[in-house]
Amino acid sequence: MRGEGRESIRVLLADQHALFREAVRTVFDRESDLEVVAEASNGVEAIDRAERALPHVAVLDVDLPVKDGSRTTSLIRERIPDCRVLVLSPQEDFRKLIEVLDAGANGYLTKDAPLAELIHATRAVYRGETLVPPRMLGPLLTSLLRRKNDLDHRYQRISRLTPREREVLALLAGGADNEAISQALVISPQTARTHIQNILGKLEAHSRLEAVAFVRGGILDEFADLRGRASELTYLSS
Repeated sequence: MRGEGRESIRVLLADQHALFREAVRTVFDRESDLEVVAEASNGVEAIDRAERALPHVAVLDVDLPVKDGSRTTSLIRERIPDCRVLVLSPQEDFRKLIEVLDAGANGYLTKDAPLAELIHATRAVYRGETLVPPRMLGPLLTSLLRRKNDLDHRYQRISRLTPREREVLALLAGGADNEAISQALVISPQTARTHIQNILGKLEAHSRLEAVAFVRGGILDEFADLRGRASELTYLSS
């Protein structure tokens, strides 16, 4: 029986192995607050069924066929923003952990974890927590710190630019040449060239392409996201 007086956590299970899905469904069906509302055997099915069933949590295998767990996570989070994603992996794989977290996953768990831990993780991501295996948390935080420090350094360089130079840089990022910049900002081509040289110097960039990479990479948004992500991480029980 489902819990009376409270909403069940609606779960989508996506794994290419039907026996694994059946085992997880059987365990979840014993819990009063967990309800499996859809299943999928590949990434495309997972996205389609997530859009139809609107689950609270999608439990995805990292190695889904057709579309892998990382791409599937990204599309589910994009199309159903309120759906949390818990990714399951055959073993601890730091590269895949980073990929799925960058794609928007809320948790990462290995398939050899006890079923009680899978239940705990599903409830935790539903509550808005971000979970990773304890042994992977240290390396993950180190990686996030390195990326944050790099973004801090680049953000400091961007902050050196004047408002006009930022306008020029934005136009450069949009593909504008000197002539287009001068017309858009009603300045002479020589002034546009001077602004660009100043931008290169302040950003410590050796070319226009390198300067454009600062803004095309979404530096400011990524900086804010990483700063928030490090504070959200929660240990899984050992």
